[in-house]
Amino acid sequence: MCAHALMEGLDVSGLGEVDEAEFSGMAERHRRELHVHSYRMLGSFEDAEDAVQETFLRAWRRRETFEGRSTFRAWLYKIATNTCLDLLAKRRPEPATGGEVLWLQPYPDRLLEELRADDADEPEAVAVARETIELAYIVAVQHLAPRPRAVLILRDVLGWPAKDVAELLGDSVNSVNSALQRARAGMREHLPAERQDWTGGEDDADTRELVRRFTEASVAVDIDTIATMLRDDVRFAMPPTQGLLIGRDAVLADWVAGGYPDMSGLRSVPTSVNRQPAVGYYLWRDDVAAYLPLSIDVLRISGGMVTEVTIFGPEHFARLGLPERVQADGTEVSR
Repeated sequence: MCAHALMEGLDVSGLGEVDEAEFSGMAERHRRELHVHSYRMLGSFEDAEDAVQETFLRAWRRRETFEGRSTFRAWLYKIATNTCLDLLAKRRPEPATGGEVLWLQPYPDRLLEELRADDADEPEAVAVARETIELAYIVAVQHLAPRPRAVLILRDVLGWPAKDVAELLGDSVNSVNSALQRARAGMREHLPAERQDWTGGEDDADTRELVRRFTEASVAVDIDTIATMLRDDVRFAMPPTQGLLIGRDAVLADWVAGGYPDMSGLRSVPTSVNRQPAVGYYLWRDDVAAYLPLSIDVLRISGGMVTEVTIFGPEHFARLGLPERVQADGTEVSR
């Protein structure tokens, strides 16, 4: 009875009668949403995985502290948030002043779909629909100090009342409200101007056509055509490599200097990452007679132009569900 009530998110008196296997099953039901929450806090898919594992371990060890004054879900969110704050306290330095986040990692859309599959009305599914998972948002969040970051995510993304956030963080409501105002001001400094309101992405026919043309030009190594699709103030980053480039001329000059025009023998596989269009590129290798993973371009589209390109390395292909290789005849081979 106790476990059933917890699974339904109801208030119960405690976890004393729940064994480890039962507890694990209850916690696992919330793994994906806790992972997305941790990802927003940390900006890294791998760090978020560590945070969730630590959250479950702490929850099991502290199960006697659950008194039923909140739902099991809210209790797990409290532990997960504090776990992330602990990780941030002993973590890498703050982002560079230029706006780059070197530890940024992509989040596969196929995993985000797990949230929507559970219940479209759940808070986390609605939050994903509001696109607070886009890379630009995740990067902006990483520029906030840890506690204001937590306040912003809990209040503006998950919709928690100030009183509940204050209780979670051990602060006063006034302190939480003040932190939220600072966090919102910080977000305005780092979010792209046209994304301040987060009213929805551009997933229409024109956008898909632009992505198709961009991909074809990239495979053809047609730098001149690519240039026509980049907005004047396009931003380019390639974490964990340091250096954020802003402006079409600077970005193209960097690509040319990096040898891109001499890169022939590419194949592409479309995908989606962080609710944004993305393309996995494969480079021909004579030694294996196949195209092997090279890089993933994640695009942000605004006003019919490419406004941001974030490139990730081949180590992310498997996680994103991309094939291991592409044969000479175009056959995709998965793991």
